[in-house]
Amino acid sequence: MASWNSIPLEITHEVLGWTAFLSWSVGFYPQLILNFRRKSVVGLNFDFVVLNLTKHSSFLIYNATLYFSKAVQKQYFEKYGFGEMIPVAANDVAFSSYAVLITAITLIQIAIYERGGQTVSKISFAIVFVVWLVAGVSFFVALPTHSWLWLINIFNSIQVFMAVIKYFPHTDGFSIGNILLDFSGGVASYAQMAVQSIDQDSWVNFYGNIGKPLLSLICIFFDIIFMVQHFLLYSGRRALIPSKTSKESEQPLVKSTDDPESENV
Repeated sequence: MASWNSIPLEITHEVLGWTAFLSWSVGFYPQLILNFRRKSVVGLNFDFVVLNLTKHSSFLIYNATLYFSKAVQKQYFEKYGFGEMIPVAANDVAFSSYAVLITAITLIQIAIYERGGQTVSKISFAIVFVVWLVAGVSFFVALPTHSWLWLINIFNSIQVFMAVIKYFPHTDGFSIGNILLDFSGGVASYAQMAVQSIDQDSWVNFYGNIGKPLLSLICIFFDIIFMVQHFLLYSGRRALIPSKTSKESEQPLVKSTDDPESENV
């Protein structure tokens, strides 16, 4: 396994990684706290909480397995070269773990707080069922030959797929603060990968962990669209929107971080 050639680049790599962690993590708290204060989850999009749990769980399986398992690391080095570094950092494992925990807590809030008749859609249930069915079948395919690297790459692909499908249906009504945090996290995460490549004079880490740069690019792409909508396309329309009524105050004061518009990858 390779080591760092430049201490300044190693420090930069760590700073960028934990900057991404903080940027993506901060946005989780407002909705979580609001649910607790109101003892209600009315207005929260249940579908995206459920989809988020699958997304973050899949990424945690990939990150934690490659980061901690010597057997999987050996398979990685056999495929990409023993002179390479693993493409997963401590901040990747930390964020995945944190995201699964916070999303699970949000699901508990959905179970115990006032829901106002809201439910998870059949489409979301179907997507989650199919995704985990594919994961289960993949496990039994990998089991005879112990193809664990191939298996965790399936989970890596799942998290990218889940990230994409959560963005498409939404165009307006998002929290621009969370969009800016999400964008910053995406840029920092991609830059972290680039710094490692520059230090190692190799771009293997990009396709060795294709899910991480793809996730960053997905965040950046959709966040740019949302920022264009907010600052250019809909800026004039926002000025014409009347003050909130008491009825509107029943809705969340901030968008859920499990909404795709404010998605924390």
